[in-house]
Amino acid sequence: MGMSTGASSASGGSRRRRGGRRRAPMSEINVTPFVDVMLVLLIVFMVAAPLMTVGVPLQLPETQARALNADTQPITISVQQGGEIFLQETPVAAEDIVAQLQAIAEAGYDERIFVRGDQATDYGTVMRVMAQISSAGFRNIGLVTAAETGN
Repeated sequence: MGMSTGASSASGGSRRRRGGRRRAPMSEINVTPFVDVMLVLLIVFMVAAPLMTVGVPLQLPETQARALNADTQPITISVQQGGEIFLQETPVAAEDIVAQLQAIAEAGYDERIFVRGDQATDYGTVMRVMAQISSAGFRNIGLVTAAETGN
């Protein structure tokens, strides 16, 4: 009987871990899911970024001027080819531009105002809009153009 017990315990002992040692916890972080999520977010933002520009379609004139560094979202006034005027993306009558800009200024906005004029727009129309804005006391006005492409 003693022999049979020893033989079975020897084979059974090889299946068990000796000394009660357990595996040490894994100290590495698996970053693969994090990288996958970041790449998906990068692609989403790369696709969405061009769609977040001002929505009034214009054919801007081209110049060799460099882009301005802007930390805040500027007020944009757009003048389309037919003479329609937009404040951001909202159509506005020429007489109401100053009143709406003054209402925005009372809310604490004191940043640059960008005027965008379509390339085929009458020069006088764009200048009348700028003159209205300037005569209302706004001094930080800029014209928006597209970067010149090499011919």
